[in-house]
Amino acid sequence: MKKLAIFSSIRLKFILFFVLLILIAMQIIGVYFVRELENKLTENFKESIISKINFLTYNLEEEFVKDREEKGAKPLEEDIKNILLENTSADIAEIQVLDKNSRILGTSDKNNQGIVGQRKTDNFVTRALVTGEKIDRLVIDGKNGRTWVTYVPIEVNDQIVGVIYLEGLIERIFDQIGVINNVLITGTAIALALTAILAVFVAQTITKPLSEMKKHAQAMARGNFSRKVKVYGKDEIGQLAQTFNNLTKKLQEEQAKTDSEKRKLSSILAYMTDGVISTDRKGRVILINESAEKMLNVTRETVLSKPIVSLLGLEDQYTFEDLLEEQNSVILDYSKANNPFILRANFSIIQKETGLMNGLIVVLHDITEQEKIELERREFVANVSHELRTPLTTMRSYLEALTEGAWKDEEIAPKFLNVTQNETERMIRLVNDLLQLSKMDSKDYRLEKEWVSFIPYINRVIDRFEISRERGISYVRRFPKQQIYVEIDTDKVTQVLDNIISNAIKYSPNGGKITIKIIMYHEYMEVRISDQGIGIPKASISRIFDRFYRIDKARSRVLGGTGLGLAIAKEMIQAHGGRIWASSIEDKGTTIHFTLPYDRNQEDDFDEI
Repeated sequence: MKKLAIFSSIRLKFILFFVLLILIAMQIIGVYFVRELENKLTENFKESIISKINFLTYNLEEEFVKDREEKGAKPLEEDIKNILLENTSADIAEIQVLDKNSRILGTSDKNNQGIVGQRKTDNFVTRALVTGEKIDRLVIDGKNGRTWVTYVPIEVNDQIVGVIYLEGLIERIFDQIGVINNVLITGTAIALALTAILAVFVAQTITKPLSEMKKHAQAMARGNFSRKVKVYGKDEIGQLAQTFNNLTKKLQEEQAKTDSEKRKLSSILAYMTDGVISTDRKGRVILINESAEKMLNVTRETVLSKPIVSLLGLEDQYTFEDLLEEQNSVILDYSKANNPFILRANFSIIQKETGLMNGLIVVLHDITEQEKIELERREFVANVSHELRTPLTTMRSYLEALTEGAWKDEEIAPKFLNVTQNETERMIRLVNDLLQLSKMDSKDYRLEKEWVSFIPYINRVIDRFEISRERGISYVRRFPKQQIYVEIDTDKVTQVLDNIISNAIKYSPNGGKITIKIIMYHEYMEVRISDQGIGIPKASISRIFDRFYRIDKARSRVLGGTGLGLAIAKEMIQAHGGRIWASSIEDKGTTIHFTLPYDRNQEDDFDEI
């Protein structure tokens, strides 16, 4: 444990920080310095070699063009030998001159003159002779270490007549760098030692006051507020010590007054946005906030000292002791006819330091909307299941009949297949409508709006229905004479009009009339589509735009609807910034109203154009 305490000490961390800081800094400086030095020395070495090669190349070119047939002329090999011996240096291990057939004409190594006249099997020599390019490469061997080898073609009258092969002793450069590295390592070690010694003294001045404050805090945790921290100076640590002493004094004064009230207050404040009720140890109400009063429709004066089980209406189901042991939420249903109201109650026990129960905190959450959404979800799932099960059951029955031999009956089989096809198409329409609603509900749904002259546009939609003359229904159009420009997604609004007009046709008597009327207002226009059908009961008008809602389910299925058309229309109109509703008189007809935003200033702009 003592070893762990040493390694977790701030003093050791402080020392390690300084040591590591110096170590990292020296490493960075050393790496950068050595790298740059290596590059510079290598460049100088190569420049020195290149200058010697250039001078050597010039002399050798003169020897290659010299006329050897003159009386007293020396052989080419002897002249090359003399030139090479004159150009040796400590940086060069060996220089060889080869002719265009890779035959060695001379070498600077006095002890290796026997290779003169031999052919050198080196691919790089061949490459230099063929391509005429200068080749440099670094070779590592066990004899000389790293060697810089270069191949330089010799050209006479634009013809390559030979190659200079040179081995440079670049290992000496790396030996020098190694010496410098040793110097840097020694300097780093000395710097680290001095830094560690300095860090020990600096850490001591910082950690000593902190150690004293730590001991004082431990004493405060045990309830001893009489000790004071010694102030060593006026710096930040001294100011911290002074502040610590002032805090000790304040805590000593306030602890006795705030111990019991602090726990109650923190619990109440944590749930202040919801209804909060606090009781004493016997379960009688001692505190209730305004939100809880509104939820329970009570006043503070009437509920103080009242048992909590009685206030919540739980006396038939729970005792106060049961609530103390209740781990789960309790649902409180205060719903009335056509007015749902549901609360969720959570219970939390208030305890003293000794562990004894000191009361109960009750937090009330209004979950009416959540329950309503859950109910709608269940209804929606049930409706979808029912709508899919009905055609599937029908299809299965007819297909089983066909499987059992009905397909052989030329009169019955086509009817059965026709019913199966109709039910399949019905399911496809249902799935397409569900996908459409899903897209409308998604956050990334976007309308592709464009400015449209509305009257010609709606006339085209109505013309499609009028051409069919279905059931002898006629169409009455009552439109303003002026042009109307609106910004809409034509595909979506066409779908809305198709749904509404199709419904009007379904529920209109043969030979009836459908009236389409447009009324202009200052900021919007209203479209009314009226039929002469059976109408809608008042109790159902507000729900016809709900998904899968049908007034007469049997009649709706006979007419082929999915129960989603008006729901889709509602979503699309609302996406355009409008609203949709219905008015109806039973046995006289129904009118569907919807509005679209309308900008007179925009219309004026189109008129000017």
